[in-house]
Amino acid sequence: MASKGTAVREKILELLQKNTDGYTSGEDLSQLFSISRAAVSKHVSVLRGQGHEIEAVTRRGYRLLRKAELLTEDVVRQGLKTQLFGQCGVHYLPSVGSTNLEAMQLAFSGAPEGTVVVADEQTGGRGRQGRIWHSPAGCGLYVSVVLRPDIAPNEAPIITLLTNVAAAEAVHEMTGILPVCKWPNDVLIDGCKVAGNLTEIFLSGDVVSHIISGAGINVRPLPKRLVADLRTAPCSLEETAGKSISRVELLQAYLVRYEYWYLLVKEQGFALLLTRWKELTDVVGKELTVEVRGETFQGTVTDVSTDGMLLLQSSDGVEHRLFSGDIL
Repeated sequence: MASKGTAVREKILELLQKNTDGYTSGEDLSQLFSISRAAVSKHVSVLRGQGHEIEAVTRRGYRLLRKAELLTEDVVRQGLKTQLFGQCGVHYLPSVGSTNLEAMQLAFSGAPEGTVVVADEQTGGRGRQGRIWHSPAGCGLYVSVVLRPDIAPNEAPIITLLTNVAAAEAVHEMTGILPVCKWPNDVLIDGCKVAGNLTEIFLSGDVVSHIISGAGINVRPLPKRLVADLRTAPCSLEETAGKSISRVELLQAYLVRYEYWYLLVKEQGFALLLTRWKELTDVVGKELTVEVRGETFQGTVTDVSTDGMLLLQSSDGVEHRLFSGDIL
């Protein structure tokens, strides 16, 4: 049963939705629900936190600009043009610690390949090396997919590049802007980070049991308080494209592109995927400094190997094969 506060918020949202052409005053809401004006303001703040865009104008009141999209299974699967991804389950959670953690638990319970976990908000979103991935409600697409590929453990890191490509192509489809893939796991628009991913590999003995592939795409601008501590300045699809972006359509585009490349890799190997990733990156041929666990490597990027390693040749001719790291 919904709490009293939740019930009041649902009614406030319903009233605002019926009056999108005008404003509903805080005083009217206060009297209607027998609560203070301050309580009305708090309820509106909670609704905004859930992803609803609500305008507040002094002496006029509140107006609903856009209702939050719910990424529920029935909504996502309607018109989803995939064979596998999302067809065997889309687990929607309004709020979750981490979609990767939720997907991992489902995988250990036997969830089939292609199972999708998606959330409006992550309270403990993670990036590489345990870094925080800010995932406030309504601002982004936070999604994880269960994979059960028949590949060797040393080949599994290529999944990071596959996720990179799928996210970049989905962004391009939704905005018309072709982003850049930054090794190993970021997607950039004009040097600003619009997406990232986290690949977690689980072994059974010496074989891959399953992989959890998580991605986050910034759809709307992050609150300013969350931006200051980020290593790379973030951007969002809506601010760069200058138009509204449907998270449902973005998720569908992402799953379609992911499935395309995943099935192609299964059938033909990694060559075509690597070619596509190189088309989307500007890293090959550049002189770079890469930090790996506190150690720095300098040199020219000669290639990316078939297992996703960055090949960096130093000035003394030594080739370094880097599995992961930060380009400085």
